[in-house]
Amino acid sequence: MDISGGVETLTITGAVPGTHLEVRRSDGTEVVTLVADHAGNAHLAFVPEHPIVVDSPKALSAMVAGGRPLEAGDYTVHGDDGTELGGVHVIGLADVPDPSFYDRELPEGFGYMTMRDGVELSVMVRFPNQDLYGPPPWPTVVEYSGYTPSDPDAPQPGTLLANLMGFAAVGVNMRGTGCSGGVFDLFSPAQAADGYDVVETVARQPWVLHGHVGMVGLSYPGITQLYVAAAQPPSLACITPLSVIDDPWRQQWPGGIYNSGFTRAWVAARDRATTAGGQSWDQRRIEAGDEVARDNQRIRTQNFDFEQFGRSSQDFQALQRSRFLAEMVGRIQVPVYLTGAWQDEQTGSRFALMLEDFANSPEQRYVLFNGHHPDGYSPMVILRWFEFLNFHVARRVPKVHEMIRMFAPAQFAEVFGFSPELEADRFGHHGDDLEAALAEYRSEPRVRLLFENGAGHEVPGATAHRFEIGTDTFPPPGVRPRRLHLADGGRLVDDAPATAGVDEYRDDPDAGEEAYSKDLLVDMDRFAGTSVPIDWTRFPDGCTASYETEPLESPLVVAGSGHVDLWLRPGTSDTAVQATLTEIRPDGHEVRLQCGWHRPVHRVEDPALSDELRVDYTFAPEDRRALVPGEWIRFRLPVYPLTALLRPGSRLRLTLSTPGRDHPFWCFENPVVDGATHQVGRGGDHASALVLPAWDVVIDHPEDLPAPGALRGQPAREARPISNVAAHAEPVGSAGG
Repeated sequence: MDISGGVETLTITGAVPGTHLEVRRSDGTEVVTLVADHAGNAHLAFVPEHPIVVDSPKALSAMVAGGRPLEAGDYTVHGDDGTELGGVHVIGLADVPDPSFYDRELPEGFGYMTMRDGVELSVMVRFPNQDLYGPPPWPTVVEYSGYTPSDPDAPQPGTLLANLMGFAAVGVNMRGTGCSGGVFDLFSPAQAADGYDVVETVARQPWVLHGHVGMVGLSYPGITQLYVAAAQPPSLACITPLSVIDDPWRQQWPGGIYNSGFTRAWVAARDRATTAGGQSWDQRRIEAGDEVARDNQRIRTQNFDFEQFGRSSQDFQALQRSRFLAEMVGRIQVPVYLTGAWQDEQTGSRFALMLEDFANSPEQRYVLFNGHHPDGYSPMVILRWFEFLNFHVARRVPKVHEMIRMFAPAQFAEVFGFSPELEADRFGHHGDDLEAALAEYRSEPRVRLLFENGAGHEVPGATAHRFEIGTDTFPPPGVRPRRLHLADGGRLVDDAPATAGVDEYRDDPDAGEEAYSKDLLVDMDRFAGTSVPIDWTRFPDGCTASYETEPLESPLVVAGSGHVDLWLRPGTSDTAVQATLTEIRPDGHEVRLQCGWHRPVHRVEDPALSDELRVDYTFAPEDRRALVPGEWIRFRLPVYPLTALLRPGSRLRLTLSTPGRDHPFWCFENPVVDGATHQVGRGGDHASALVLPAWDVVIDHPEDLPAPGALRGQPAREARPISNVAAHAEPVGSAGG
């Protein structure tokens, strides 16, 4: 039997199946009792609140949501009869090896790399075309995730693009995925430590220019960069995270409501892919005789059930906080290039809430736009990614090879559905004078806000914006709260009505399962193209309370997050509320802008994450408060970050409802009761209001409206008039939950 300690993990192999293995701290305190599985394996990363007997990872995943990570320190393992079977030291993320540990050769092609705890990760090293870019050393990037970055036959997008543009690229599969060893644990400290070890090992290769590497990747490999950079590997030059999240828990429980759409499906897919041979390419290698890959699969019996774990993690507690990205990015000490779409169908736009938290990064570049999840690699922005990597990894003036320019339009047509020319080199006039080029680059605003992506090219829906504005912060300077009060007749007005009024809406029990592009969960690549099939269903009559402005007399620019200051008189002891912002255009089309969600049993705001515009909650179990049917409550319902320009003649509409129907992929397990009715206060003592991040700025923009349906991430449909329901004297519906 072998007992080994990793980064906040303890792993046992070779035990007699069925043996009870009691884990104790060095002072003799019992932590948990693990039962060796049929393969003789046991693994511990999460510690339950109280000592229990755990007979499988699946059982632990349902019990440990309120627990905590396994702490670094000394432990002993005892058998059924209490006999000590061995001791082990569990290390922490900061316990890094001696630098000599990283002095290992990585040849071109497929291989393995050993981590500080002995786990082997599968690695694929790809060199750039030497006919185009010459002999080594080359600038080098790492793409690291639980997808298939080390699959020799299928480079991931970041790797492919970097290779084409002259970078060596190293794809690495996380522990517990692909051909890599170890137990899979989503966004764990062990994965961050592995990323540190990967960066330091790759940076020491003789073919790496400058002895430093960057990181690339969109979505999963983008999120992973943030965890790795927060671990502060000294040989990391920069990171380029695209289409990321700010917190895994809030992704699974937006507003405290379980996300039964994309997030559940994604986590379930990770569970399937991390079973032995679960990615197919790893099974092919095993069948071809890769004994390391075969041996690495044996511990997969201890992989956690993360779908079950996520569903059982109804509150934000110590274990969830230990992986809260927004609290980690302040540790990042390298330059950051980050892009994101306000209507991202997969990850949403909460990423923008942490942009000003990269306080220790020496340089940041943010590119923000309306659009879809894949747009970070689109022709609209890819040259800015290339510039950033050249300045910080290659340390040279960015210049795209003419051969790449020649073939790029055809390549982009395959993925994005149109054939654009690449943006011209912006710093070629400096020749090879890096300092002069960098000085010009650093004089630019660090935030690019791109407007009306999808309407900037002759092909409707193509990834091209119509206009942009630069700023040094997000939200930009000059953004102020603008209160628009809910009024009678479905109006939004500047002044709070003196007379109180009440509207009501009925819960829609079918809304939670209705996302308008959910059928594309099996064909998500369609979101890169110029058109996305949608079925934007409407709420039944009586299931919304809506309010809109008069036609605007001047342009309205919103930039940031907002909220609804809502007075609600619930008809049940638990419910959830959605706020949807749409633009009602003069041509009669309704265009989706943004949504937000909250389950008001979570009643305590987190003051560190809230201000006059932004709102977030503790989501702690002790801060839950059951609703009292018939009693007024006041809470702030967050609206996710966005930027948008509304032209004169348009009206801004706010719709309150049960969560659902107004998002492409996210579905919700709503705590609603069929037939229950809730009342919305307006004016008087219950003056609800929409609070917008209004930006007092003059933007040079096209006067004409973009074609309806052209804007990426913003579907359009025929607008219907508001028909709110006058409230009864008392709330209608069940008094139960």
